[in-house]
Amino acid sequence: MTEMTQMAVPVDDSTTIQNLYQDPYPIYAKFRKQSPVIKVNSVNRIMLTKASDTKYVKDNPVLFSSNDPNTPMERAFRAHTLMRKDGEEHSRERNAMASAFGGRSIKQCWEPIYRQIAYDYVTRLPKGEVVDLFPALAGPFAARCLTHLLGITEASDEDMQRWSQVLIDGAGNFGWKDELFAPCDAANIEMDELFRQKSAEYKKDPNASALSVMVNADNPIPESQIFANIKIAIGGGINEPRDALLTILYGLLTNPDQKAEVVKNELWGQAFEEGVRWVAPIQVSSRLVTEDTEIRGYHIPKGEVVMTVQASANWDEDEVEDGHLFNALRDRIDHQSFGNGPHFCQGKHVARRMIAEIMLPLLFERFPNMRITDPDEVKFYGFGFRGPLNLPVILE
Repeated sequence: MTEMTQMAVPVDDSTTIQNLYQDPYPIYAKFRKQSPVIKVNSVNRIMLTKASDTKYVKDNPVLFSSNDPNTPMERAFRAHTLMRKDGEEHSRERNAMASAFGGRSIKQCWEPIYRQIAYDYVTRLPKGEVVDLFPALAGPFAARCLTHLLGITEASDEDMQRWSQVLIDGAGNFGWKDELFAPCDAANIEMDELFRQKSAEYKKDPNASALSVMVNADNPIPESQIFANIKIAIGGGINEPRDALLTILYGLLTNPDQKAEVVKNELWGQAFEEGVRWVAPIQVSSRLVTEDTEIRGYHIPKGEVVMTVQASANWDEDEVEDGHLFNALRDRIDHQSFGNGPHFCQGKHVARRMIAEIMLPLLFERFPNMRITDPDEVKFYGFGFRGPLNLPVILE
């Protein structure tokens, strides 16, 4: 072993979990500059903050396994989910519902439904009043669309958003606080009951939804994993499009010149990609090191857990100029918000269709003079998952 491979990973004892929830970006900027490979004791992970390192880890699932035994996700979901699996086991569970997320299903099944939902939810918004678009539009829209994709339309918008949030809180509970797991247990009971009811119905009357596709497969995966797949989709399938929509709107409304250009030239796809690059809805991921290795000359022993920080990779000075700024007009950046490798986000194309092709054009057509009441009032929050907690606007 060379001298370089014997370098010990530096340790950070000062960063708290609350610091990361409040505003992690200055912390990541310091790490990128001073110590891009660093053990953060509060989360018990080796953080990787440079884009080349995060991509390298995600592209090498044999060396960096998704099966992190110390993640709170299994406790929160009461299941060993596909997010924590590799190889054939991961592929089988991912592919079990892949057709529901495919291009044909999006175009033929979900897009017409999503357009109607978007129209219904936007037209009920009051003109000329201050409206917080988080509870009034972004959350309910994401929830209602997802109920159709998953095949659980009986679930209310409120239930879907509550289930999603408690699962997110539980999966990100790196402090292992019992009070964050208790709501997960209650939500799991509610979801399992609904899923069993709908599974029985779909065996008699199937459709294109994810739940129906999985229960009617020729060689179905176990019921526990079918339910876990739906829960994973609820956890990510609401917060990703919701937070992306709110982030993009904040970026455009606080940069009126960009907004004018985007609206004029219908650059909705560019705005979408820039929004999810700027504030990645899913900020970090964990990987278990399966054999001794090194990153940037630092020795990473077998059994250690590395945390790829997509949020930091997307701002990496080696990859993007002024990455801290929202710029919907910049040249395309190969961001990592949807991951890469085998765990590349299955819902990316659904989210892009919902936001870039349906909701953004509709909103700015109906409210061309929409404006934020006070940008300083908008609060971004979150460590594992991040987005605005509110977006008060005047709709005109």
